[in-house]
Amino acid sequence: MPRTSALRALGALTACAALGLAAVPAADAHGGRGHHDPGHHHEHGPSHRHHHKGHHRGHHAKGLQDIQLLSFNDFHGNLQPPSGSGGRLVTGHHIDPATGTPVDETTDVGGVEYLATHLAQARAGHRDSLTVAAGDIIGASPLLSAAFHDEPTIEAMNALGLDATAVGNHEFDEGYLELQRMQNGGCIDDGDGANNQNSCAAHEFPGADFDYLAANVKYVGTDDTILPSYTIKRLHGAKIGFIGMTLKGTPDIVTASGVAGLEFTDEVQTANALVPVLRRQGVKAIVVLLHQGGTPSPQTWTDPATGTSYTVNPEYDYACDGGGSLIAASSPVLDIAANLDPEIDMVISGHTHQPYVCDVKDPAHHDRLVTSASSFGRLFTETDLKYSRRTGDIVRSSVKGSNLLVTRDVAKDPAETAIIDQYSELVKPIASRVLGRITTDVTRTPNAAGEQPLGDLIADAQLADPSTVTNGQTPVIAFMNPGGIRADLSYAASPYGEAPGDVTFDEAFTVQPFNNYLVSLTLTGQDIYDLLTQQVTGSNAGFHKILQVSDGFSYQLTPSGPVDGSVTLNGTPIDKAASYRVVTNNFLQGGGDGFPAFTNGTDVYYGGLDIDAFADYLEAHSPYTPAPLDRITGTQ
Repeated sequence: MPRTSALRALGALTACAALGLAAVPAADAHGGRGHHDPGHHHEHGPSHRHHHKGHHRGHHAKGLQDIQLLSFNDFHGNLQPPSGSGGRLVTGHHIDPATGTPVDETTDVGGVEYLATHLAQARAGHRDSLTVAAGDIIGASPLLSAAFHDEPTIEAMNALGLDATAVGNHEFDEGYLELQRMQNGGCIDDGDGANNQNSCAAHEFPGADFDYLAANVKYVGTDDTILPSYTIKRLHGAKIGFIGMTLKGTPDIVTASGVAGLEFTDEVQTANALVPVLRRQGVKAIVVLLHQGGTPSPQTWTDPATGTSYTVNPEYDYACDGGGSLIAASSPVLDIAANLDPEIDMVISGHTHQPYVCDVKDPAHHDRLVTSASSFGRLFTETDLKYSRRTGDIVRSSVKGSNLLVTRDVAKDPAETAIIDQYSELVKPIASRVLGRITTDVTRTPNAAGEQPLGDLIADAQLADPSTVTNGQTPVIAFMNPGGIRADLSYAASPYGEAPGDVTFDEAFTVQPFNNYLVSLTLTGQDIYDLLTQQVTGSNAGFHKILQVSDGFSYQLTPSGPVDGSVTLNGTPIDKAASYRVVTNNFLQGGGDGFPAFTNGTDVYYGGLDIDAFADYLEAHSPYTPAPLDRITGTQ
């Protein structure tokens, strides 16, 4: 029975693991899920769901069978069309006559109603078609999905015909028990909407019709994976094996409690070890679904009128067929793809939210396609290939892929519309509540040193939150990771018809969708210097992560770290030998985002949720005007 009670404060995405809430497993027609050795898999024949409709275009000349693969990645629960830059892609360039410089031409894309329609249209005429994904289907989701533990997104994926996906790092946001519930179904007894999350609000959650694959995620000290390592799909005699993996570094970028008791193994070693397992089952056609990716190179665009060349943001189809490439230094997928067993025919990747369709040489020096379809359902990749009935393998030279825009000029898929409409009604009481007002946009646009107006606001909100005060110890510095700030606060936005400048809970949640706990801890001054250095060194050397800091704390940054003596609290230099009470979120406190110095903290105390602190601060400081960016100076 639907449950529509009002929701009070947004619940922790780590609830299952951190608070010991056990997911209720459902019976599985393919055998019990949840404890799997590396060889455990799912296998489906040609009757699996609905992918063989339409006029057949699967010819078999010379024993070759046409097969279509449709893929996407990093959907992140974006059921409704994403807004702002997250709902656009670069499709061209032109010269702005006012400035004489090139500007991006963009197209509005995304929205699961349109994605489902585009996928259905793409399948037309293909007898043998499969739809797969490369992780982060859920997690860091808009409120419409997150308020219901991402159950709406799983239902939406069922409706659009997803066959299999790798797990991504965000699949662990609520802990692996909750991930297993996403596969198996069942409900959480969350008190009919306690903490603004409501499991089974509309009906009994059925779980995923598709296969979640986690080949490199094992229980510590065992060879048992938490979900199947691979799945075998049968298409009119053809057999294709899919191996699914998340990035090995997942524990470094998720909340520690979400992956406690798990081990994440090397991507190349894991996949290569499964090749003979699949071969013994007569499977030679193998595709890896990998939640790790790359970054396209900048694009050089030439103004056709003047012949002048400029460096511009790459168009969605620039890498690699459009002339671009993947930057080796910042593209982990390249090293992985170059070392995967030559028997693996294709890599569908994700994680970096970038679009590319590239050939990467395998160890036998043959081209192997590596793809990624941006994020948020804005693109999907269509790959056409030929399967040799004689060899039982994919003809590598036949593999051709392209990224296609999920434009919004097609009919909405009615099944997806029904899902959105149902949950939109259920979420209204909390989503539409106005928290406070802003007098202008509060953005993530940084100064040269990396300080953001919105980062200042969030850090100040965390410092002001009373939930982390314990035994008379009140935090004096707050640190916020920039990757946890997911959207700007727009003055003009009015999703529920509220006045310009009004900030709703929905808008606040879109900014901070992870529902982390705030944590207070004691660090030494040296630890603080180490944190500031780790922003630009170690695992963050290639892509700097500048922590956002609270009012009263300031320093000068250089490309190698803070200037010694410049780190001050209320004008007084930080003493490296002294102790300071700080507040951060549980993701950073566990050493996430490459900040191991946080794990040196003592007297660790968990407070409330970061979204509650943010909401309370907006209510208490309305109307809010961003202050000058003077906390972090210098350059990165």
